[in-house]
Amino acid sequence: MVDPADNDGTTTGDGFPRDSGTAPSETGARSRGTGTTRRIWELAWPVIVTNLAQNVGGIVSLALVSEALGPEGIAARNVGMRVFFTLEVFVMAVATGTTALVARAWGAGDTEEAERVGRTSLWLSVGVALLITLPVIASAPSLVGVFDLDAETAEMATTFVRWAGGGTVLFAINFIPMASLRAAGDTIRPMFFGLVTSVVSIATIYLFVAGALGAPRLGMDGVGLSMILSFAFSGVLMLVLWRIGWLVVGWGPPGDTFNPARMRMLIKIGLPAGLEQFVFSFGLGAFIWFVAKYGTAANAAYGIGVDILAMSFLLGIAFSIAASTLVGQQLGAGDPDGAERAGWRALWLALGIMSAFGAVLVGFAEPIIRALNVTDPETIRLTVAFMWCLGSVQPLMAIEFTIGGALRGAGDTRFPLYAVMTGLLGARIGGALVAWGIFEADVEWLYAALIPDYIVKAVMLIWRFRSGVWKTAIREDDFAPR
Repeated sequence: MVDPADNDGTTTGDGFPRDSGTAPSETGARSRGTGTTRRIWELAWPVIVTNLAQNVGGIVSLALVSEALGPEGIAARNVGMRVFFTLEVFVMAVATGTTALVARAWGAGDTEEAERVGRTSLWLSVGVALLITLPVIASAPSLVGVFDLDAETAEMATTFVRWAGGGTVLFAINFIPMASLRAAGDTIRPMFFGLVTSVVSIATIYLFVAGALGAPRLGMDGVGLSMILSFAFSGVLMLVLWRIGWLVVGWGPPGDTFNPARMRMLIKIGLPAGLEQFVFSFGLGAFIWFVAKYGTAANAAYGIGVDILAMSFLLGIAFSIAASTLVGQQLGAGDPDGAERAGWRALWLALGIMSAFGAVLVGFAEPIIRALNVTDPETIRLTVAFMWCLGSVQPLMAIEFTIGGALRGAGDTRFPLYAVMTGLLGARIGGALVAWGIFEADVEWLYAALIPDYIVKAVMLIWRFRSGVWKTAIREDDFAPR
Protein backbone atom coordinates (compact mmCIF):
# COMPACT_ATOMS: atom_id res chain seq x y z
CA MET A 1 0.00 0.00 0.00
CA VAL A 2 1.23 3.48 -0.85
CA ASP A 3 1.70 5.75 2.12
CA PRO A 4 -0.35 8.91 1.47
CA ALA A 5 2.47 10.93 3.00
CA ASP A 6 4.63 9.88 0.02
CA ASN A 7 2.00 10.81 -2.56
CA ASP A 8 3.56 13.06 -5.18
CA GLY A 9 0.33 13.88 -6.98
CA THR A 10 0.72 11.33 -9.78
CA THR A 11 -1.22 8.69 -7.88
CA THR A 12 -4.22 8.67 -5.65
CA GLY A 13 -3.86 7.97 -1.94
CA ASP A 14 -4.25 4.23 -2.42
CA GLY A 15 -1.75 3.91 -5.22
CA PHE A 16 -4.05 4.12 -8.27
CA PRO A 17 -2.88 6.30 -11.18
CA ARG A 18 -4.48 9.73 -11.00
CA ASP A 19 -6.58 10.65 -14.05
CA SER A 20 -4.53 12.96 -16.25
CA GLY A 21 -7.55 14.27 -18.12
CA THR A 22 -6.60 12.52 -21.40
CA ALA A 23 -8.47 9.61 -22.91
CA PRO A 24 -6.96 6.33 -21.68
CA SER A 25 -5.68 3.83 -24.16
CA GLU A 26 -7.17 0.34 -24.31
CA THR A 27 -4.05 -1.02 -22.66
CA GLY A 28 -4.22 1.61 -19.93
CA ALA A 29 -7.88 0.89 -19.24
CA ARG A 30 -7.18 -2.83 -19.06
CA SER A 31 -4.23 -2.23 -16.73
CA ARG A 32 -6.33 0.00 -14.50
CA GLY A 33 -9.07 -2.64 -14.36
CA THR A 34 -6.54 -5.30 -13.44
CA GLY A 35 -5.08 -3.04 -10.75
CA THR A 36 -8.53 -2.38 -9.31
CA THR A 37 -9.33 -6.08 -9.20
CA ARG A 38 -6.03 -6.83 -7.50
CA ARG A 39 -6.60 -4.08 -4.93
CA ILE A 40 -10.10 -5.35 -4.18
CA TRP A 41 -8.75 -8.83 -3.55
CA GLU A 42 -5.95 -7.44 -1.37
CA LEU A 43 -8.57 -5.72 0.76
CA ALA A 44 -11.13 -8.51 0.67
CA TRP A 45 -9.23 -11.73 1.32
CA PRO A 46 -8.19 -10.91 4.90
CA VAL A 47 -11.80 -9.99 5.67
CA ILE A 48 -12.95 -13.26 4.08
CA VAL A 49 -10.50 -15.19 6.25
CA THR A 50 -11.67 -13.28 9.32
CA ASN A 51 -15.34 -13.87 8.57
CA LEU A 52 -14.85 -17.54 7.80
CA ALA A 53 -12.84 -18.04 10.97
CA GLN A 54 -15.46 -16.24 13.03
CA ASN A 55 -18.25 -18.26 11.47
CA VAL A 56 -16.41 -21.52 11.97
CA GLY A 57 -16.03 -20.40 15.56
CA GLY A 58 -19.73 -19.60 15.67
CA ILE A 59 -20.63 -23.03 14.29
CA VAL A 60 -18.32 -24.77 16.75
CA SER A 61 -19.85 -22.72 19.55
CA LEU A 62 -23.32 -23.55 18.27
CA ALA A 63 -22.50 -27.25 18.34
CA LEU A 64 -21.20 -26.97 21.92
CA VAL A 65 -24.29 -25.02 23.00
CA SER A 66 -26.56 -27.51 21.23
CA GLU A 67 -24.93 -30.46 22.95
CA ALA A 68 -24.95 -28.83 26.40
CA LEU A 69 -28.25 -26.91 26.37
CA GLY A 70 -30.36 -28.44 23.60
CA PRO A 71 -32.78 -26.66 21.21
CA GLU A 72 -33.81 -24.27 24.00
CA GLY A 73 -30.22 -23.12 24.34
CA ILE A 74 -29.92 -22.54 20.58
CA ALA A 75 -33.16 -20.55 20.50
CA ALA A 76 -32.09 -18.50 23.55
CA ARG A 77 -28.72 -17.74 21.99
CA ASN A 78 -30.45 -16.73 18.76
CA VAL A 79 -32.74 -14.26 20.54
CA GLY A 80 -29.92 -12.95 22.74
CA MET A 81 -27.69 -12.32 19.73
CA ARG A 82 -30.55 -10.46 18.04
CA VAL A 83 -30.74 -8.10 21.01
CA PHE A 84 -26.97 -7.69 20.94
CA PHE A 85 -27.09 -6.86 17.23
CA THR A 86 -29.53 -4.09 18.12
CA LEU A 87 -27.06 -2.72 20.65
CA GLU A 88 -24.35 -2.79 18.00
CA VAL A 89 -26.35 -0.27 15.98
CA PHE A 90 -24.95 2.64 17.99
CA VAL A 91 -21.34 1.58 17.54
CA MET A 92 -21.78 0.67 13.88
CA ALA A 93 -23.31 4.08 13.17
CA VAL A 94 -20.13 5.76 14.37
CA ALA A 95 -18.05 3.19 12.47
CA THR A 96 -19.79 4.05 9.19
CA GLY A 97 -18.86 7.71 9.58
CA THR A 98 -15.36 6.62 10.55
CA THR A 99 -14.96 4.58 7.37
CA ALA A 100 -16.13 7.36 5.07
CA LEU A 101 -14.02 10.10 6.68
CA VAL A 102 -10.85 8.06 7.23
CA ALA A 103 -10.98 6.75 3.65
CA ARG A 104 -11.40 10.30 2.28
CA ALA A 105 -8.57 11.67 4.38
CA TRP A 106 -6.32 8.75 3.48
CA GLY A 107 -7.08 9.09 -0.22
CA ALA A 108 -6.29 12.81 -0.01
CA GLY A 109 -2.96 12.08 1.71
CA ASP A 110 -3.96 13.63 5.06
CA THR A 111 -2.81 10.97 7.50
CA GLU A 112 -3.10 13.22 10.56
CA GLU A 113 -6.77 13.88 9.88
CA ALA A 114 -7.36 10.14 9.41
CA GLU A 115 -5.78 9.58 12.83
CA ARG A 116 -7.86 12.30 14.45
CA VAL A 117 -11.06 10.83 12.98
CA GLY A 118 -10.17 7.41 14.37
CA ARG A 119 -9.47 8.77 17.83
CA THR A 120 -12.61 10.92 17.88
CA SER A 121 -14.72 7.98 16.76
CA LEU A 122 -13.36 5.73 19.48
CA TRP A 123 -14.28 8.11 22.30
CA LEU A 124 -17.65 8.89 20.75
CA SER A 125 -18.59 5.22 20.40
CA VAL A 126 -17.39 4.30 23.90
CA GLY A 127 -19.43 7.15 25.36
CA VAL A 128 -22.56 6.01 23.55
CA ALA A 129 -21.99 2.40 24.62
CA LEU A 130 -21.64 3.42 28.26
CA LEU A 131 -24.97 5.25 28.11
CA ILE A 132 -26.87 2.14 27.01
CA THR A 133 -25.14 -0.53 29.11
CA LEU A 134 -26.99 -0.19 32.42
CA PRO A 135 -30.46 0.33 30.90
CA VAL A 136 -30.03 -2.81 28.80
CA ILE A 137 -28.92 -4.91 31.76
CA ALA A 138 -31.83 -3.66 33.84
CA SER A 139 -34.45 -4.18 31.14
CA ALA A 140 -33.20 -7.57 29.87
CA PRO A 141 -36.38 -9.49 30.87
CA SER A 142 -38.58 -6.98 29.06
CA LEU A 143 -36.40 -7.07 25.94
CA VAL A 144 -36.59 -10.85 25.81
CA GLY A 145 -40.29 -10.82 26.59
CA VAL A 146 -41.23 -9.40 23.20
CA PHE A 147 -40.17 -12.69 21.57
CA ASP A 148 -42.86 -14.71 23.38
CA LEU A 149 -40.57 -17.59 24.35
CA ASP A 150 -41.31 -20.44 26.70
CA ALA A 151 -40.18 -19.93 30.31
CA GLU A 152 -36.96 -21.96 30.14
CA THR A 153 -35.78 -20.41 26.87
CA ALA A 154 -36.70 -16.89 28.06
CA GLU A 155 -34.68 -17.30 31.25
CA MET A 156 -31.59 -18.37 29.32
CA ALA A 157 -32.02 -15.56 26.77
CA THR A 158 -32.33 -12.99 29.59
CA THR A 159 -29.07 -14.21 31.09
CA PHE A 160 -27.28 -13.84 27.77
CA VAL A 161 -28.70 -10.35 27.11
CA ARG A 162 -27.32 -9.11 30.44
CA TRP A 163 -23.86 -10.31 29.50
CA ALA A 164 -24.25 -8.77 26.03
CA GLY A 165 -25.18 -5.40 27.51
CA GLY A 166 -21.97 -5.40 29.49
CA GLY A 167 -19.99 -6.29 26.38
CA THR A 168 -21.11 -3.32 24.28
CA VAL A 169 -18.24 -1.05 25.40
CA LEU A 170 -15.72 -3.80 24.67
CA PHE A 171 -17.26 -4.29 21.26
CA ALA A 172 -16.77 -0.57 20.52
CA ILE A 173 -13.12 -0.76 21.54
CA ASN A 174 -12.68 -3.59 19.03
CA PHE A 175 -14.80 -2.33 16.17
CA ILE A 176 -13.84 1.33 15.74
CA PRO A 177 -10.06 0.86 15.39
CA MET A 178 -10.64 -1.97 12.92
CA ALA A 179 -12.93 0.29 10.87
CA SER A 180 -10.19 2.93 10.77
CA LEU A 181 -7.57 0.44 9.64
CA ARG A 182 -9.76 -1.01 6.90
CA ALA A 183 -10.68 2.47 5.64
CA ALA A 184 -6.95 3.17 5.27
CA GLY A 185 -6.56 -0.03 3.26
CA ASP A 186 -5.12 -2.27 5.98
CA THR A 187 -7.23 -5.40 6.42
CA ILE A 188 -4.38 -7.63 7.61
CA ARG A 189 -4.22 -6.36 11.20
CA PRO A 190 -8.02 -6.49 11.66
CA MET A 191 -7.80 -10.09 10.46
CA PHE A 192 -5.30 -10.82 13.21
CA PHE A 193 -7.52 -9.27 15.87
CA GLY A 194 -10.55 -11.11 14.53
CA LEU A 195 -8.73 -14.43 14.69
CA VAL A 196 -7.68 -13.72 18.27
CA THR A 197 -11.30 -13.03 19.19
CA SER A 198 -12.47 -16.27 17.56
CA VAL A 199 -9.84 -18.43 19.24
CA VAL A 200 -10.53 -16.98 22.68
CA SER A 201 -14.29 -17.37 22.14
CA ILE A 202 -14.07 -21.04 21.19
CA ALA A 203 -11.64 -21.82 24.01
CA THR A 204 -13.78 -20.17 26.68
CA ILE A 205 -17.03 -21.76 25.46
CA TYR A 206 -15.27 -25.13 25.50
CA LEU A 207 -14.26 -24.44 29.07
CA PHE A 208 -17.36 -22.82 30.57
CA VAL A 209 -20.19 -24.34 28.54
CA ALA A 210 -18.84 -27.82 27.83
CA GLY A 211 -17.05 -27.94 31.19
CA ALA A 212 -13.75 -29.08 29.68
CA LEU A 213 -10.52 -29.51 31.68
CA GLY A 214 -12.45 -29.51 34.95
CA ALA A 215 -13.89 -26.02 34.43
CA PRO A 216 -17.37 -25.35 35.84
CA ARG A 217 -20.32 -25.80 33.46
CA LEU A 218 -21.93 -22.36 33.60
CA GLY A 219 -24.67 -22.87 31.03
CA MET A 220 -25.83 -19.65 29.35
CA ASP A 221 -23.66 -17.66 31.78
CA GLY A 222 -20.73 -19.42 30.14
CA VAL A 223 -21.85 -18.27 26.69
CA GLY A 224 -22.04 -14.65 27.88
CA LEU A 225 -18.74 -14.85 29.75
CA SER A 226 -17.09 -16.16 26.60
CA MET A 227 -18.24 -13.08 24.67
CA ILE A 228 -16.88 -10.72 27.32
CA LEU A 229 -13.50 -12.44 27.57
CA SER A 230 -12.96 -12.62 23.80
CA PHE A 231 -13.76 -8.92 23.28
CA ALA A 232 -11.67 -7.91 26.30
CA PHE A 233 -8.56 -9.82 25.25
CA SER A 234 -8.60 -8.54 21.65
CA GLY A 235 -9.56 -4.99 22.66
CA VAL A 236 -6.78 -4.55 25.20
CA LEU A 237 -4.22 -5.92 22.73
CA MET A 238 -5.45 -3.54 20.04
CA LEU A 239 -5.34 -0.47 22.29
CA VAL A 240 -1.79 -1.26 23.36
CA LEU A 241 -0.59 -1.64 19.77
CA TRP A 242 -2.45 1.52 18.74
CA ARG A 243 -0.90 3.63 21.49
CA ILE A 244 2.65 2.44 20.81
CA GLY A 245 2.32 3.17 17.08
CA TRP A 246 2.19 -0.33 15.59
CA LEU A 247 -0.99 0.30 13.60
CA VAL A 248 -1.13 1.91 10.15
CA VAL A 249 -3.55 4.55 11.41
CA GLY A 250 -1.78 5.80 14.52
CA TRP A 251 -3.04 7.52 17.63
CA GLY A 252 -2.04 10.81 16.06
CA PRO A 253 -0.95 14.17 17.47
CA PRO A 254 -2.50 15.30 20.73
CA GLY A 255 -5.42 17.72 20.80
CA ASP A 256 -8.33 18.44 18.45
CA THR A 257 -10.01 15.15 19.37
CA PHE A 258 -13.46 16.64 19.86
CA ASN A 259 -13.46 19.06 16.93
CA PRO A 260 -17.14 20.12 16.48
CA ALA A 261 -17.06 20.01 12.67
CA ARG A 262 -15.56 16.52 12.64
CA MET A 263 -18.08 15.25 15.16
CA ARG A 264 -20.92 16.78 13.13
CA MET A 265 -19.70 14.98 10.04
CA LEU A 266 -19.47 11.67 11.93
CA ILE A 267 -23.04 12.14 13.12
CA LYS A 268 -24.30 13.35 9.74
CA ILE A 269 -22.94 10.26 7.98
CA GLY A 270 -23.43 7.83 10.83
CA LEU A 271 -26.97 8.70 11.90
CA PRO A 272 -28.72 7.35 8.77
CA ALA A 273 -26.48 4.28 8.94
CA GLY A 274 -27.45 3.81 12.58
CA LEU A 275 -31.12 4.17 11.70
CA GLU A 276 -30.59 1.63 8.93
CA GLN A 277 -29.09 -0.83 11.40
CA PHE A 278 -31.91 -0.14 13.84
CA VAL A 279 -34.53 -0.78 11.16
CA PHE A 280 -32.61 -3.88 10.13
CA SER A 281 -32.48 -5.19 13.70
CA PHE A 282 -36.10 -4.26 14.34
CA GLY A 283 -37.19 -5.94 11.13
CA LEU A 284 -35.25 -9.11 11.84
CA GLY A 285 -36.56 -9.08 15.42
CA ALA A 286 -40.10 -8.82 14.09
CA PHE A 287 -39.40 -11.64 11.65
CA ILE A 288 -38.06 -13.83 14.46
CA TRP A 289 -41.22 -13.01 16.42
CA PHE A 290 -43.30 -14.41 13.57
CA VAL A 291 -41.02 -17.47 13.34
CA ALA A 292 -41.29 -18.05 17.09
CA LYS A 293 -45.07 -18.38 16.72
CA TYR A 294 -44.42 -21.69 14.96
CA GLY A 295 -42.60 -23.19 17.94
CA THR A 296 -39.09 -24.00 19.14
CA ALA A 297 -38.15 -26.17 16.15
CA ALA A 298 -38.94 -23.40 13.65
CA ASN A 299 -37.04 -20.83 15.73
CA ALA A 300 -34.04 -23.10 16.18
CA ALA A 301 -34.04 -23.90 12.45
CA TYR A 302 -33.90 -20.20 11.64
CA GLY A 303 -30.93 -19.65 13.97
CA ILE A 304 -29.04 -22.68 12.69
CA GLY A 305 -29.66 -21.75 9.05
CA VAL A 306 -28.45 -18.17 9.57
CA ASP A 307 -25.29 -19.37 11.30
CA ILE A 308 -24.49 -21.83 8.53
CA LEU A 309 -25.26 -19.60 5.57
CA ALA A 310 -23.36 -16.75 7.23
CA MET A 311 -20.29 -18.53 5.85
CA SER A 312 -21.62 -17.57 2.43
CA PHE A 313 -23.21 -14.17 2.76
CA LEU A 314 -20.58 -12.80 5.13
CA LEU A 315 -18.25 -13.07 2.17
CA GLY A 316 -20.24 -10.11 0.90
CA ILE A 317 -19.08 -8.08 3.88
CA ALA A 318 -15.51 -8.43 2.61
CA PHE A 319 -16.42 -6.90 -0.73
CA SER A 320 -18.57 -4.30 1.00
CA ILE A 321 -15.53 -3.19 3.00
CA ALA A 322 -13.36 -3.19 -0.12
CA ALA A 323 -15.94 -1.12 -2.01
CA SER A 324 -16.33 1.35 0.88
CA THR A 325 -12.59 1.77 1.22
CA LEU A 326 -11.80 2.24 -2.47
CA VAL A 327 -14.80 4.45 -3.21
CA GLY A 328 -13.98 6.70 -0.26
CA GLN A 329 -10.28 6.85 -1.09
CA GLN A 330 -10.87 7.56 -4.76
CA LEU A 331 -13.34 10.34 -3.97
CA GLY A 332 -10.84 11.79 -1.50
CA ALA A 333 -8.21 11.71 -4.25
CA GLY A 334 -10.55 13.55 -6.63
CA ASP A 335 -11.29 10.59 -8.93
CA PRO A 336 -15.08 9.97 -8.91
CA ASP A 337 -14.92 7.87 -12.10
CA GLY A 338 -12.33 5.61 -10.46
CA ALA A 339 -14.64 5.31 -7.46
CA GLU A 340 -17.47 4.14 -9.71
CA ARG A 341 -15.26 1.59 -11.45
CA ALA A 342 -14.14 0.20 -8.11
CA GLY A 343 -17.75 -0.20 -6.96
CA TRP A 344 -18.82 -2.12 -10.06
CA ARG A 345 -15.72 -4.31 -10.02
CA ALA A 346 -16.29 -5.24 -6.38
CA LEU A 347 -19.89 -6.15 -7.20
CA TRP A 348 -18.97 -8.56 -9.98
CA LEU A 349 -16.40 -10.31 -7.80
CA ALA A 350 -18.91 -10.61 -4.96
CA LEU A 351 -21.60 -11.99 -7.27
CA GLY A 352 -19.34 -14.78 -8.46
CA ILE A 353 -17.96 -15.95 -5.15
CA MET A 354 -21.17 -15.62 -3.12
CA SER A 355 -23.28 -17.44 -5.68
CA ALA A 356 -20.82 -20.32 -5.95
CA PHE A 357 -20.23 -20.71 -2.23
CA GLY A 358 -23.93 -20.39 -1.44
CA ALA A 359 -24.74 -23.13 -3.95
CA VAL A 360 -22.25 -25.48 -2.27
CA LEU A 361 -23.71 -24.86 1.17
CA VAL A 362 -27.29 -25.33 -0.02
CA GLY A 363 -26.37 -28.50 -1.89
CA PHE A 364 -24.92 -30.05 1.26
CA ALA A 365 -27.42 -28.52 3.69
CA GLU A 366 -28.56 -31.63 5.49
CA PRO A 367 -25.10 -33.22 6.07
CA ILE A 368 -23.86 -29.89 7.45
CA ILE A 369 -26.83 -29.64 9.79
CA ARG A 370 -26.33 -33.18 11.09
CA ALA A 371 -22.65 -32.43 11.68
CA LEU A 372 -23.76 -29.84 14.25
CA ASN A 373 -25.24 -32.54 16.50
CA VAL A 374 -28.77 -31.50 15.53
CA THR A 375 -30.84 -34.66 15.85
CA ASP A 376 -34.45 -33.50 16.03
CA PRO A 377 -36.05 -34.49 12.66
CA GLU A 378 -38.39 -31.49 12.52
CA THR A 379 -35.57 -29.03 13.23
CA ILE A 380 -33.47 -30.63 10.48
CA ARG A 381 -36.33 -30.50 7.96
CA LEU A 382 -37.13 -26.85 8.64
CA THR A 383 -33.47 -25.83 8.61
CA VAL A 384 -33.03 -27.34 5.15
CA ALA A 385 -36.09 -25.43 3.91
CA PHE A 386 -34.79 -22.16 5.31
CA MET A 387 -31.33 -22.68 3.80
CA TRP A 388 -32.87 -23.26 0.37
CA CYS A 389 -34.74 -19.97 0.60
CA LEU A 390 -31.75 -17.95 1.80
CA GLY A 391 -29.37 -19.67 -0.58
CA SER A 392 -31.50 -18.70 -3.58
CA VAL A 393 -30.99 -14.98 -2.91
CA GLN A 394 -27.21 -15.02 -2.58
CA PRO A 395 -26.65 -12.99 -5.80
CA LEU A 396 -29.13 -10.37 -4.58
CA MET A 397 -27.39 -10.24 -1.22
CA ALA A 398 -24.11 -9.61 -3.06
CA ILE A 399 -25.70 -6.49 -4.55
CA GLU A 400 -26.97 -5.30 -1.19
CA PHE A 401 -23.63 -5.75 0.54
CA THR A 402 -21.34 -4.41 -2.17
CA ILE A 403 -23.32 -1.52 -3.65
CA GLY A 404 -24.60 -0.58 -0.20
CA GLY A 405 -20.98 -0.52 1.00
CA ALA A 406 -19.93 1.64 -1.95
CA LEU A 407 -22.66 4.18 -1.19
CA ARG A 408 -21.71 4.32 2.49
CA GLY A 409 -18.05 4.78 1.62
CA ALA A 410 -19.11 7.82 -0.39
CA GLY A 411 -21.05 9.16 2.58
CA ASP A 412 -24.43 8.49 0.91
CA THR A 413 -25.96 6.69 3.88
CA ARG A 414 -29.57 7.80 3.50
CA PHE A 415 -30.46 5.71 0.47
CA PRO A 416 -29.39 2.34 1.92
CA LEU A 417 -31.70 3.23 4.82
CA TYR A 418 -34.60 3.77 2.42
CA ALA A 419 -33.83 0.46 0.69
CA VAL A 420 -33.89 -1.49 3.96
CA MET A 421 -37.12 0.18 5.04
CA THR A 422 -38.81 -0.70 1.75
CA GLY A 423 -37.44 -4.22 1.37
CA LEU A 424 -37.26 -5.55 4.90
CA LEU A 425 -40.23 -3.81 6.48
CA GLY A 426 -42.42 -3.60 3.40
CA ALA A 427 -41.71 -6.80 1.49
CA ARG A 428 -40.46 -9.28 4.10
CA ILE A 429 -42.46 -8.29 7.18
CA GLY A 430 -45.49 -7.57 5.02
CA GLY A 431 -45.15 -10.99 3.43
CA ALA A 432 -44.70 -12.66 6.80
CA LEU A 433 -47.81 -10.93 8.12
CA VAL A 434 -49.83 -12.19 5.16
CA ALA A 435 -48.46 -15.74 5.42
CA TRP A 436 -48.98 -16.03 9.19
CA GLY A 437 -51.89 -13.73 9.93
CA ILE A 438 -54.12 -14.14 6.88
CA PHE A 439 -53.44 -17.50 5.28
CA GLU A 440 -52.06 -19.29 8.37
CA ALA A 441 -49.51 -20.86 6.04
CA ASP A 442 -46.75 -23.25 7.04
CA VAL A 443 -43.52 -21.73 8.30
CA GLU A 444 -41.79 -22.55 5.01
CA TRP A 445 -43.88 -19.80 3.39
CA LEU A 446 -42.76 -17.45 6.12
CA TYR A 447 -39.13 -18.24 5.30
CA ALA A 448 -39.87 -17.54 1.61
CA ALA A 449 -40.92 -13.97 2.46
CA LEU A 450 -37.24 -12.95 2.49
CA ILE A 451 -36.98 -13.46 -1.30
CA PRO A 452 -38.99 -10.34 -2.33
CA ASP A 453 -37.12 -8.40 0.37
CA TYR A 454 -33.78 -8.92 -1.36
CA ILE A 455 -35.23 -8.31 -4.84
CA VAL A 456 -36.54 -4.89 -3.80
CA LYS A 457 -33.28 -3.83 -2.11
CA ALA A 458 -31.13 -4.96 -5.03
CA VAL A 459 -33.17 -3.01 -7.59
CA MET A 460 -33.16 0.17 -5.49
CA LEU A 461 -29.42 0.11 -4.77
CA ILE A 462 -28.41 -0.56 -8.36
CA TRP A 463 -30.57 2.36 -9.50
CA ARG A 464 -28.96 4.69 -6.97
CA PHE A 465 -25.41 3.72 -7.84
CA ARG A 466 -26.06 4.12 -11.56
CA SER A 467 -27.46 7.61 -10.95
CA GLY A 468 -24.08 8.91 -9.71
CA VAL A 469 -25.71 11.17 -7.12
CA TRP A 470 -23.57 9.60 -4.40
CA LYS A 471 -20.41 11.17 -5.89
CA THR A 472 -21.32 14.54 -4.35
CA ALA A 473 -22.86 13.27 -1.10
CA ILE A 474 -19.96 14.89 0.81
CA ARG A 475 -18.57 18.21 -0.38
CA GLU A 476 -15.04 19.27 0.34
CA ASP A 477 -16.16 22.14 2.56
CA ASP A 478 -18.30 19.68 4.54
CA PHE A 479 -15.41 17.31 5.02
CA ALA A 480 -12.73 19.75 6.15
CA PRO A 481 -13.03 20.39 9.93
CA ARG A 482 -13.61 24.03 10.85
